Amino acid sequence: MKQKINLKRSREKSLLKTIFVFSIIIFSICIFQTIFISADPSGPTNIDSIWNETMVSTSAGFFNLSGGYIGAINLSASAQNTHWKAFVGWVNGGFTLDDASGSTIYDWSGAVSSGRVYATRDSSTIEWNLIQCANLATSLSAEDAALSHNFSARPDTINKTFQFPGTHSGFNVAGRPIGPNTCPTLNTFVNDAAQDVYFQEVALYDSTSIIYATILEDNRVGYDGQSYDFQMLVPENGSAGFTGATAYYLYVELE
Repeated sequence: MKQKINLKRSREKSLLKTIFVFSIIIFSICIFQTIFISADPSGPTNIDSIWNETMVSTSAGFFNLSGGYIGAINLSASAQNTHWKAFVGWVNGGFTLDDASGSTIYDWSGAVSSGRVYATRDSSTIEWNLIQCANLATSLSAEDAALSHNFSARPDTINKTFQFPGTHSGFNVAGRPIGPNTCPTLNTFVNDAAQDVYFQEVALYDSTSIIYATILEDNRVGYDGQSYDFQMLVPENGSAGFTGATAYYLYVELE
C-alpha cells in the first residue's frame, strides 16, 4: 500500500514538473515572439513644407524668313508633365519608447541613415501585414485607370514609368521581407541625369491600395545637385482639364 502511495506521489511530481517545464517553454516562446515583432510604419509627427516650385514657361522663339522662301525648321520643346508630381526632402528623428498616450520613457534621437518613406492615396489604414510587390498588369494597371493614366499612346502611364524587373535593394516592411529586384521600380535623377543606383522607388500593394516606397539615402546628392534623404515620384490625376490636387498620405519606417 505504501509503495502504491509513493508511486502515485512520484507520478504527480513528474506530471507537475512536466507542466512547469511546458509552461516555461510556452512563456519563453511568447516573449521571443514579442521581442521580434516589428512596428508598422507610422505617420510623421511633423511635416514642414520648405518649398515647392514648377517649371517656368519658355518665352516664344524668334524665326524670320523673307517672303517667297520656304524654311524647314526643327523645333525642340519640353512640356511640364502635370500627370506626375514629386516629393524630395529629409527625415529627422530617431527611436523612442512611448506609451499609448504618447508619453516617452526614453528616446534615441539622432541622425537617421536607413529606412523608407511611403506614400499612398488611401486615407484608411494600410494592411502592412499583407504588403507585397505591385503587379504591372493588374494592380498598377488598375491605378492607371483610377487616375485616368490609361492613355496607351503615351510613355508616362504608371505601369510604363515603373519598370519590371527593376533593380532595387531588398528591405523589410513591418518585418515582412521584400526581396531585391522583385518589385516594379524607378530611380529618380541625380545631378539632372538618369541613373539606376540611388533613390530607388518601388510600387507596393496591400490587396487594396498602391503604396509607393522610396528607400532612404543618407544626405545623398539629388536631382538638382543638392543633398536629400529621399526623392519620389507619385502620379497625379490625368483627367483632361483636371486642375485639383490628389492628396497623398505619408508614412515613415526607420531602422
